[in-house]
Amino acid sequence: MRANIGSTDRLIRIVLGIVLIAAVFFTTAPLKWVLLVAGIIDLATGLLRFCGLYRLLGINTRGA
Repeated sequence: MRANIGSTDRLIRIVLGIVLIAAVFFTTAPLKWVLLVAGIIDLATGLLRFCGLYRLLGINTRGA
């Protein structure tokens, strides 16, 4: 797993992940699970600096 997420992208993913996970406490059942999963995925990709979808699409925001 080579890092393919740059600093700005990483910061956005971490913040968005935290916001989505926090939003779980203010929503109802069906949407709650969607927000939780999306938040965990965003937070994990931000912390790991790797996005599998970026790899499949050949995107690299990290630079060189």
